[in-house]
This record gives sequence, structure tokens and C-alpha cells, in this order.
Amino acid sequence: MKQKILAVLLAAVLMGTMAGCAAGKEEKTAQDDTENQDSTENQDSGDGDSQLEKLTVVLDWTPNTNHTGLYVAQAKGYFKEAGLEADIVQPPEDGAEALVASGKAQFGISFQDTMMPAVTGENALPIEAVAAVLQHNTSGIVSRKGEGIDRPKGLEGKKYATWDLDIEKATLKQVVEKDGGDFDKVELIPSTVTDEVSALKSESVDAIWIFYGWAGIATEQAGLETDYFAFRDIDPVFDYYTPVIIGNQDWLKENPETAKAFLKAVKKGYEFAIENVEEAADILCEAAPELDKDMVLASQEYMAEQYKAEADQWGYIDPERWNGFYSWISEKGLSEEEIPENTGFTNEYLE
Repeated sequence: MKQKILAVLLAAVLMGTMAGCAAGKEEKTAQDDTENQDSTENQDSGDGDSQLEKLTVVLDWTPNTNHTGLYVAQAKGYFKEAGLEADIVQPPEDGAEALVASGKAQFGISFQDTMMPAVTGENALPIEAVAAVLQHNTSGIVSRKGEGIDRPKGLEGKKYATWDLDIEKATLKQVVEKDGGDFDKVELIPSTVTDEVSALKSESVDAIWIFYGWAGIATEQAGLETDYFAFRDIDPVFDYYTPVIIGNQDWLKENPETAKAFLKAVKKGYEFAIENVEEAADILCEAAPELDKDMVLASQEYMAEQYKAEADQWGYIDPERWNGFYSWISEKGLSEEEIPENTGFTNEYLE
């Protein structure tokens, strides 16, 4: 149970970097939505929407460019074309995984690393990844430029902001040692950084784990010169899937055609975002007006190259890469037990 709580915490902390502009907004929560859904789902809106099958999609955090394809599919009517009405909601305190597992949401956003405790062990939750939002892991370490942290060994003697989580520290240890460094010489500073630019400028820490598609772009927008290395460039085992769309396994088995229709609409949304960067950015800003438009556009330009990358189709999860990362977790003793192959994902519902 502790591992599951830590998984949810890490998801929140990591994605807190993706939502710095969203503070102070009164958000609609998944709990609010599910409380009201039963009383409204049979009401006829007068335009035929009452005939649409209603689904709930719970985000991992506040809206950001990881989620653009969902909002595009909603705004462009792709869900409606598929006979669906998708309600996109904020996660409750116990995270998207718990809400999807409970059946109160059919789909959600998660991450391969942080969902691991939820899909393994005796108390595994009935969830699985059904599509990759991005084809590659875009996370890594950012630091002030010219201080020697353009490579993992440079972390020796430097202050790294840590969440003090096992997978996080094991990842960092492996890349530092693979680069010939001594992980014991890295100064681990317990810190939840939500404003990377301020933290680096104030020199409260020297290095931060970020997702480049938001926090890295934020440093560029702020004119802060940085060094950065991506984990997957140091060791391919860390080219795991983050983020992913997860679904409730029981619901998926009972509603395979609806699941396929949902993912087909979402695929169209992300493909539109790849080809129409500015309009996609506008759609996200309309859905989340608290976001900075310049920041969203810059991030959207970066993400357009990441959603599909070199893959033949959006959403595909490479079993070799997925299994490779979970095998590494097993080898490092970071799971309750050895993780069997193909745990926690399926490509069955993609086109």
C-alpha cells in the first residue's frame, strides 16, 4: 500500500511541473463529476446528445500539452462522431489509477513507472495502459548552464532535488554510475520543486528531474540558459512510456468496440495536434484559460514531434521497451515480486 501511495505522489510531483500556470483556479474534480453523472446522464439535451454513450476520462494533473489530443477530440467533435460523450475531469487525491480501477472513470492518464505498484503484487488494481501518449520518455535532468551537469557524472558534489522515492533514486544512481560517477557524492536535497526557473535561479538546488516538454520549455521561455541530459540517452532501459492512457480492465473486456472507438477518436485528436500546432494550442487554452498562451504554443511545437515520433501509428506500445523497463525494476528489487512479461499494457484496442 505504501508503494501505491508513493506512486500517486510521484505522479503528482512530476506533473506539478506541468501545471505551474494553473495555481488558483477552481477546478472541476472527478469526484464532483461522478457525483453528478448519474443524475444527468439520462437527460435529453434536445440535440441528440442523450443518445451518446458517456465516458469519463480522468487526467493525472491539471490540463497541459500531454492532454491536448483529448481536448482536440472533444472540441472537434471526434468523440461525438464515434457516438461518445467524453467528460474530461481532474483527478481525486488518490489519483487517476484509483478512480479508473473503481470503475468511476473508464480511462485515465498515468505513467509506466508510477503505475508499476498498482499493476503488480497481490493487490494489483484492474487497470492497464491502452495507448502511449508520447512515444519516448522526455524526462531528464536540468541544471544551470556551465556548471558541469550536462552529463550524469557532473552531479557529483551538486544539490539534486529529490522526492526520495526508490525508483527515482535507482534511476539516478544507474545513470551516474554508467557515466563513471559516484552516486554517493550526489547531495540529495528533499524538495518538491514546482517552479524550476525560480529554484535554479535562487540556487536552492543545482539539478532537477523534469519533463522537457513543459519545464524545459519553461526555462527557454524565461531566457534561463540551462544544461540538460535525458535519461534515455544515457541508458535505453529508461526509454519507457510516460505518459500513457490507462483503462479499466473489466470495462474494456465488456466494451471492446466502445474502447476502440474512444481510442480512434483520441488518435485523431493527437494527429490533428501534430499537423495543426497553433490551432491545437488554442484549443487547449480555451479548455484551460489559466494557461499562458505563449508557453502552451512553445510546448505544443515541441510535443508535436513527440506524440508519434517515428512510430507507424500514434499510441503503439513497444512490448520490448515496456518489458525491458519492468525487467529492470525486478532486477533492482523495486517491485514486490518479479514482474511477468506484458504486465500492465495492451495494444488490443488500437486501430
